[in-house]
Amino acid sequence: MEIRPDTLPWQDAYKLLIGSVLPRPIAFVSTVNLEGVANVAPFSFFTAICADPMLVCFAPMIRGTDGEKKDTLKNIELTKRFIINIVSEEICEQVNNAAADFPYGVDEFEQVGLTKVDGTTVQVPRVKESLVGLECELHELLHFGENKGAGSLVIGKVVNVHINDELYADGKINTEKLNPVGRLAGHSYTRAISDTFAIERKR
Repeated sequence: MEIRPDTLPWQDAYKLLIGSVLPRPIAFVSTVNLEGVANVAPFSFFTAICADPMLVCFAPMIRGTDGEKKDTLKNIELTKRFIINIVSEEICEQVNNAAADFPYGVDEFEQVGLTKVDGTTVQVPRVKESLVGLECELHELLHFGENKGAGSLVIGKVVNVHINDELYADGKINTEKLNPVGRLAGHSYTRAISDTFAIERKR
């Protein structure tokens, strides 16, 4: 079977993406608006780019329901600052609840029961319950289309990293203790450490 994405409604093209590109790590992105009201929302189009400079990126899509930019993107355009909080299984329920379409200016931290901690380098709160937090300054912002199903690419320069003390040893993060989760298609999530295997690269 072969399918041309340009022949599909954007919703069906989206289903092909999330059913093919997986598992996807989750960027739980915290921001603030100009009035200082916090926002936190999950994005599973998320990855690292490079180490020097340390760059990460995530891609918020335009809302399918109303064709508007996500609140997270609006805030980043205004402040040029954000924090990516890594999602462990222990906070997965709150992360999922934060994905609801709250009105702009509503503090999702309060709505879903998560704790705000001030960022060290950027003036944005991070999620206390998240075991790793990447404080970012906006490096580059690209937009792709203006229709429903279109989106943007947010590239952030990591300027400070928060790591729970129990996770960090010998310059490495203990994946088992981090207990991260990823997104699959539909409503499904996956555990990263439940069934892993190792293959050494040939030299």
